[in-house]
Amino acid sequence: MDSGFGGKRWRNMDYTRDRLLREAEEFMALAGSSSSLEVVRERLFSRVTRYQFDVFDERHLPTINNIVRVRDCARAMRSILRIQSDRMAGFSVTRALMDISNGKPRPDLGPGFYAELIHMVQGMQGRGPGRAPSDFVRRQKLAGQRAAIARSRELDRVWKKVEAFMARYHHGLEESTIEVRNNRRDKIRATLGGTLKEWYDWRWQVKKVVKDIGLLRKLVPLSEEEEVNIAAALKARLPFGVTPYYLSLMDNRGFDRAVRAQVFPPSDYVEIMGANRGKRECAFDFMLEQDTSPVDLVTRRYPSIVILKPYNTCPQICVYCQRNWEIDSAMAPGSLAPSQKIKRALRWIKGHPAINEVLITGGDPLALNDRTIEAILKQVSKIDSIEHIRIGSRTPVTIPMRITPQLMAMLRKYIFPLRRTISLVTHIEHPYEITPELATAVNILRNAGIPIYNQQVFTFYNSRRFETALLRRLLRSIGVEPYYLFNTKGKSETRQYIVPIARLLQEVNEEARLLPGLSRTDEPVYNVPGLGKNYLRARQHRDLVSILPDGSRVYEFHLWDRNLAERKNYVGIDASIFSYLERLKETGEDIEEYETIWYYY
Repeated sequence: MDSGFGGKRWRNMDYTRDRLLREAEEFMALAGSSSSLEVVRERLFSRVTRYQFDVFDERHLPTINNIVRVRDCARAMRSILRIQSDRMAGFSVTRALMDISNGKPRPDLGPGFYAELIHMVQGMQGRGPGRAPSDFVRRQKLAGQRAAIARSRELDRVWKKVEAFMARYHHGLEESTIEVRNNRRDKIRATLGGTLKEWYDWRWQVKKVVKDIGLLRKLVPLSEEEEVNIAAALKARLPFGVTPYYLSLMDNRGFDRAVRAQVFPPSDYVEIMGANRGKRECAFDFMLEQDTSPVDLVTRRYPSIVILKPYNTCPQICVYCQRNWEIDSAMAPGSLAPSQKIKRALRWIKGHPAINEVLITGGDPLALNDRTIEAILKQVSKIDSIEHIRIGSRTPVTIPMRITPQLMAMLRKYIFPLRRTISLVTHIEHPYEITPELATAVNILRNAGIPIYNQQVFTFYNSRRFETALLRRLLRSIGVEPYYLFNTKGKSETRQYIVPIARLLQEVNEEARLLPGLSRTDEPVYNVPGLGKNYLRARQHRDLVSILPDGSRVYEFHLWDRNLAERKNYVGIDASIFSYLERLKETGEDIEEYETIWYYY
């Protein structure tokens, strides 16, 4: 089947040295044309530049997609060939190409490495596999209303394909799902000894957070792997806890893998976290909050906003949370900071009038009672410079009954139009987390004049084609604004969750792009340790600098504050596209649907 780029669609994952030599015969001949690394570097660099001139001729007029693919692949290869890139990555792709061309053994190079180079060379030559969903629109030589009618017909066809993708995934607003979960609810509350009224009391939910594997077994069937990992996590005294409500979302129909992945830790996480139990501060502070904390409980990375962390626990522990290394256990006693420490943090904020927004997070501040929350809000609201209070909470997802009319009545007291606003930022990961209870909580917030924004983390468990696009549609349907789409932080203990940046970019450009504008307002970002958000939509904010032997890409991220201080750019290692596609294949995905992933840099 023709790819639309003049090349054959590859139906396997056979990426080898021999195939690279066949696919890139001329390019690889140049790689072996000299014994001098620098001479080879210059020759390859010149050839890459020429590809943009000679890959097209009058017999093969370029399409827009051709032009973009050749441009992006050439740009990536030129960056990789730089001597500075070798230094940053601690690995030389140029040297590897020389060795391959000259027949020298390179047992360190895996199929992921060859896959990246094969696709990059194909792209520079105007070839390569894959179509985006929107590429199915057929060109027609029409004009005026006839053209508009034909285009409309094609768009109907495209959307039919989009709907077919979305129909593969189940969500929590389906009648069949609601029925199953109501039965689950009744079974769980009966086991825990609660009435229906108590189930909808958030304090009962907090009191009954499940932290014991024996009880957990009674409430939800566990796989052998899940049971082993949870038992090991508890033995290592790692933070673990799940609310009864969230357990009711686990209905064992095969649709709840993203829900389980939120709270049931993989073996990598347990092993690495457990081994570093006594030195978590140096091992797991990925965002370097200690380096951006001018006073206890405060993090400041940007000029006009700070993070305030008065409460250091949650009712439920998300496995890949950036602060879970700070938490001892779910709803651990003594997690509220002493009042004097909170006052000291607020005095510091007051002494910096450039700060006009405070994000109150933690931990989950809405796990506190109304009186304690109000005591904190009252102090924050006395700071004249504060124009907006943002509350970061996952309780709408883990304990939606926490969003009560009483809580809203209290929050409304601190909203003054044109003077101070309040919003809530939550964390909804998957369509299966969207339930009638969540929709009710959102409605209560909105009726109180509090907008709700979602920060999704793009993980392996929500990264299938149009899975996140469906989430956006459902978010809009219940009144939540898509806000940020975070690349999973590159922490070694959460590597099972990490998705290549290329897949996130593919999702934004090929899937989110087909949604209405108000459904795709989230900004894709990569969090740079110590600095904060690097906007992935802006290509100028990063460079691909290398491909490591296992196929992992190495990126150099350009820092937003480089004009404020002399700083080095951040170099980060991404997940391997090859390994990611292999995992998708193991779950039953047709990886041909993802073939264009190789061409997002």
